[in-house]
Amino acid sequence: MALSDFSRYPLLFGPSPVHPLERLTEHLGGARIWAKREDCNSGLAFGGNKTRKLEYLVPDALAQGATHLVSIGGVQSNHTRQVAAVAAKLGLKARLVQESWVDWPDSVNDRVGNILLSRIMGAEVELVQAGFGIGFKESWENALEEIRSAGGVPYAIPAGASDHRLGGLGFANWADEVAQQEAELGIFFDTIIVCSVTGSTHAGMIAGFAGQSRPRRVLGIDASAKIDETRAQVEKIARNTAELIDLGRELRDDEITVLEGWAGDYYGIPVQSTLDAMRLTGGLEGVIIDPVYEGKSMAGLIDLVRTGVIDRDSDVLYAHLGGQPAINAYSALFPR
Repeated sequence: MALSDFSRYPLLFGPSPVHPLERLTEHLGGARIWAKREDCNSGLAFGGNKTRKLEYLVPDALAQGATHLVSIGGVQSNHTRQVAAVAAKLGLKARLVQESWVDWPDSVNDRVGNILLSRIMGAEVELVQAGFGIGFKESWENALEEIRSAGGVPYAIPAGASDHRLGGLGFANWADEVAQQEAELGIFFDTIIVCSVTGSTHAGMIAGFAGQSRPRRVLGIDASAKIDETRAQVEKIARNTAELIDLGRELRDDEITVLEGWAGDYYGIPVQSTLDAMRLTGGLEGVIIDPVYEGKSMAGLIDLVRTGVIDRDSDVLYAHLGGQPAINAYSALFPR
């Protein structure tokens, strides 16, 4: 099947906006930097990259007669907040397993930001003590079984909507959207920068861009601090998605790139380069990025431009995936 043959339930305003980051470009003195803004792609609870993925999962959930959307993430998961919003829009229930993936000593961590928004939208939130991991978790399986036992029909959405047969389609479509916007703008982005953790955002891009006529680099910046797991996940999802959309060839190894160096030692814990990137992007552009994902991918972009790994003649597209509500749980980092 071609990508256009898959059912898609509209959850976005339309193509997410693309705009130049002129002051950041000037400050770094290298490549021209643009941003594509998944953080303002939808009217559903501030949107984000997972809302785009869910457009392809919703028709499958509705076809199965689902009564509940069931997903999992950390306490400040952006993904579970977006699942809650989509469930509300569809008139379904949301069951969210929120595990303690991040050892962050904020006294209101489980009461502000993303988890607060999920509660406002009527989701059933279950707090579970369990460490970070992108695989299938027992707590999530238990939630699915509880709903079945009560006569409901749960629709299982793994962390980040990633390890799901359809999880890469949203960002394969993003690649097509970028090509359309390039034609309108008269520009070609030879380098894409994106944060990688659960994998399907980056993987979908790889599969989508692989079907286009002009080659470009799609550089994933690891924020998981488990680089081998993330690389393996991105590769698996990218290859599966390429096959699903009938790419017609095997992906090459050099099309799958996940870079380490900016994640720090632990998922969800910002390091100095994260905070520097947040302040620089906010202070120069008025663009807010978060300490878990975008702060780390922007730190990577800054270093790659400054060191010349990204050539000064390049046009770079930074994928802003959202996540700002989580900043509320990190207020101690910015006391004044």
